[in-house]
Formats: sequence, structure tokens, C-alpha cells
Amino acid sequence: MHAKPLTSSAHLHEHHAGDAKHAHYVEGRSPTVLVWALALTLGYACVEVVTGFAANSLALISDAGHMVTDAAALGLALLAQLIAKRPPSARHSFGFGRAEALAAFVNSLVMLALVAWIALEAAQRYSAPHQVQGGTVFVVAGMGLLINIALALILSRGGSGMNTRAALVNVMGDLLGSAAALLAGAVIYYTGWMQIDPLLSIFVSLLILKSTVGVLRESYHFLMSGVPDQIDYLKVGADLERVDGVRSVHDLHVWEMSPGEPALIGHVEIADLERWPEILHVIKAMLLEKHGIDHITLQAEAAQAQH
Repeated sequence: MHAKPLTSSAHLHEHHAGDAKHAHYVEGRSPTVLVWALALTLGYACVEVVTGFAANSLALISDAGHMVTDAAALGLALLAQLIAKRPPSARHSFGFGRAEALAAFVNSLVMLALVAWIALEAAQRYSAPHQVQGGTVFVVAGMGLLINIALALILSRGGSGMNTRAALVNVMGDLLGSAAALLAGAVIYYTGWMQIDPLLSIFVSLLILKSTVGVLRESYHFLMSGVPDQIDYLKVGADLERVDGVRSVHDLHVWEMSPGEPALIGHVEIADLERWPEILHVIKAMLLEKHGIDHITLQAEAAQAQH
């Protein structure tokens, strides 16, 4: 007797004719963009950290702290992107597409902590102004502004992945931070008004907060397997029940398996089980055309007798 060969993980994950055309992992996304962004951010973050404390400028320190956070965020983004490329395995049958959303979620939490620190420090410095070297702040912030413009251009060409967009949000916050620090340096140098430093820091932190909350909400929704924003869950259920031969639908779930790849599972009660192949074909065509859902898993059940 010949032993039956063990089923391979690759075989179980194969897609045959008629299956959805999705992938359980991120394909074709180059990490080069994030590598360049990480190198530029980390290099200039070191310059701003040292100069920010030497010049005693909260606006510059805030921008430096933001760039340090961005360096960590970009590092996580790069790691997550590499992980997300891994194909499904015997232990992770859905693949690793959620790694990018997880990194974006962690990055957003760190940004919220940074915003809270900036706000607290700014409040203290406004009531008790610190002496700031306006000329030094102006020069360093100007260089930082150019670096952040270059980073924004690099990341804008890096695709539309959630993690790349999260990194771009951080860099845009850095760009605003550099602009604010530049303005603070100029005002302090020419007028000696020290309160402009904490005031502009608060302004920048509010802008960062607005962007961060959006990324946090999106990544949280994805990680919690929420219904994609572009899909109306109730309308999907109603459209399914309008299909000829379908009596009712229950245990219906819609979520994203990976960013931009919606999936649906559910139970369908039908009057005649022999018509199921025909009904399933109509359902698949309808869901793809009306709702953009390609990955569909439905279980047919005989309709319960009406009493």
C-alpha cells in the first residue's frame, strides 16, 4: 500500500477557475521608497534633536521629536511591508496583509502620545517663556523644510498602501512643523517675542492630531474586520434576498481580507437546492457588479417550511 501524500499548504491556497482573483498577500510593492525615506528622516532627525535642545526651541524640538517618531514609523512600515509580501502558510491561511494596518495603528498611537507631550510642554513654556536662539532655529528649520518636501515627493510616488499613506501623513506633519519652526525662528530673531515658539507648537500639534485620527480610525476599522466604507452592508443583504430563488439570508459578514480586497461569507436559504449552481452564478455576478465583492463564500440551505 502507498501512503497518501500530505496535503501541502501551497496546494490548499491555490485558486482554481471560478475562484476569486484576489491575493492573500501584497504583491509587487517595492520597499525602495521607504528605505530612502527612512534614511533621510533618521539622518536629519539626529541633526534636529541636537540643535533643538542647543537652541532651546520647543518648536524645533517638536519637529525633531516628530522626525524621530517618523523614523521609527518608517522602520515599522518597511518591516510590515516585507512581512505583508509573505504568502499564506499552514499557520496563517489568510497571509500577512494585515501587518501594514497593524504598523499604521501603532504609529498613530505613538503620534497621539507625542501630540500630548507637545501640548503639555507648550502650555508650560507659554506661561514661563524660555530664551530661544531664533537665528539657529531659522537655519535648521529651513533645512528641515527642504528635507520634508523631498520626503513628501518620494512617498507620494510610493503607492497607495495604508502604511505608505500613514508615513506620508507623518511627513506632511513634519513639513508643517518645519514651516512653523522656521516662522518661530524668524519672529524670535527680529522681535524677541518668545511666546511664538509654544504657540506655533500647539498649532502644529493640532494639525498632526487631525491627520493622525484619520489614519488611526482607518487602521482600527480594518484590524477589527469592519465593513469597508464603500460597501453598504444592509443593501448587500437586501440585494441578495432579491435574487430569484433566494428566500432569506443570514449569518452574513463583509470585511476586507487585505486592503482593497472585500470578502463576503453567509448562509442563503433557497427554495430548491437543485437550482443552487444557477443561483450562485447570479449572486456572484451581482455582488461583483454592484458592490465590487469578488471573494464570496456562501452556504446554501433548504428554506424552512412556513407555518
